[in-house]
Amino acid sequence: MASKEGTEVEVRKYLQQSHDRIFENNKKWAEEMHKKKPEFFKDLSAGQSPDYLWIGCSDSRIPAEALTGVDPGEMFIHRNIANLVNNIDLNVMSVVNYAVRHLKVKHIIVCGHYGCGGVKAAMTPKDMGLLNPWLRNIRDVYRLHQDELDKCEGETKYDRLVELNVWEQCRNVIKTAAVQQSYKENEFPIVHGWVFGFNDGLLKDLKFDHEGQLAEIQKIYNLAEFSSGEY
Repeated sequence: MASKEGTEVEVRKYLQQSHDRIFENNKKWAEEMHKKKPEFFKDLSAGQSPDYLWIGCSDSRIPAEALTGVDPGEMFIHRNIANLVNNIDLNVMSVVNYAVRHLKVKHIIVCGHYGCGGVKAAMTPKDMGLLNPWLRNIRDVYRLHQDELDKCEGETKYDRLVELNVWEQCRNVIKTAAVQQSYKENEFPIVHGWVFGFNDGLLKDLKFDHEGQLAEIQKIYNLAEFSSGEY
């Protein structure tokens, strides 16, 4: 049986190696990019002009750039638990505002994923402590669609709530003044709802009807006529 001291030494060694690996990988990546395109880092340092804003889940298994095949500088990214767009979350609201008003993104993608731990937690009748206020946003989506969801069973129920959550977050995006005003003036950004599947690695387009949903939203949340500079 290994001694406690021996185990602690192994743990420290592992932590150091896992830390060093990041810098080794970074060096290799920088060298490879420079070989492929000598002007790459010069162009990168000149500024960004991404076409896409990606609002995704914090899950470590979903690397947005890798699975979409875009290069650095092409996608502005925000991630949080269960890809929520909460109007009192200054983080995501600041991201949307900056991406739309200053970066002039053409597309906003809300991307969830099947097997989302946040969605499953929200469907669990349990006190989650600090997570309660955050998960309540997902529980509210469940409440809005409970008739449909209660007819589903097993994993199908979780998967459908993942999709409905993405749909509702897309609606939250187009409730913002920045998106409404920019779309009226420029006909962009267009909002999309996608879901990533671990089983096949593919993205599913939920066919979010941007124009139709915008027209419906603006019956109550019409901010397109104002220009306060806020979200």
